[in-house]
Amino acid sequence: MAIKKKRQPKTLAAGRPPVFHPRPKSISRKSTKSLINQHHLLEKRKRQAIAKGDKAAETAIEAEIEELGGIERYQQASLQGQRHDRGGDSSKTLMEWFKPCFAEGQAAPDRPLRMLEVGALSTQNVCSKSGHFEIERIDLNSQEEGILQQDFMARPLPRDDTERFDVISLSLVLNFVPDPRERGNMLLRTTQFLCGPERHSSTWSLRDFFPSLFLVLPAPCVANSRYMDEDRLIAIMESLGYAKAASKTTHRLVYYLWRRESKCLGPESPFPKKEIRSGSSRNNFAVVLG
Repeated sequence: MAIKKKRQPKTLAAGRPPVFHPRPKSISRKSTKSLINQHHLLEKRKRQAIAKGDKAAETAIEAEIEELGGIERYQQASLQGQRHDRGGDSSKTLMEWFKPCFAEGQAAPDRPLRMLEVGALSTQNVCSKSGHFEIERIDLNSQEEGILQQDFMARPLPRDDTERFDVISLSLVLNFVPDPRERGNMLLRTTQFLCGPERHSSTWSLRDFFPSLFLVLPAPCVANSRYMDEDRLIAIMESLGYAKAASKTTHRLVYYLWRRESKCLGPESPFPKKEIRSGSSRNNFAVVLG
């Protein structure tokens, strides 16, 4: 006669259905690009409607944005673009450039290097995991703990060097600012949040890279714009006291590291919206200063 095994008494948890945590569906590369472009276009139309005082058009455009999934869906697409099979996160390139600064035998800075990441989407990118930076992360619509919900253009100005940064990251941020003049104002504003160029002048391993601005743009913003090419971008950045320290171009993106060389308060001469290249296939990305 078989001996029956004694059953263990069930707990309350055993009687509950398993907790299901739905994972966001993966978005194809084509869909990701389409969603981001649609969102960008709608935001531009919305700003135009607001400028004209057309409340009906503004409401209609807001409804279209919600139909696309709103800012949450847009940010999901942006995060999807940071997956390794989509090219990975841009801070990997930044850390490759900074590698000589942190090589064995190099003099350590007298205090931790401070980074401001504007438009942050994750606290787990390569820079965050490097251990070399104290990072403040901000975004217009924070989706993760550790990212402050804040508009960079409304962020209080630093009172002294203890509130300034050694590096600012603007990765795929400037291209989503809808107005060319506002883009210029954003670049100008970065100079107010960076340490002065003398901060690292005595540490040779750091002075070639800090203080600096990390700027990432879609490649067509520079390669196929009516109003922007690399020479124009260099001229604009030099007028703000920056010098190009490093750059990289891929099929999709352009990466720049701009080292701050002088305490410039603005360009001596203006940079208006000026056609550089003609052609119906060009885009209208521009930066206006002055």
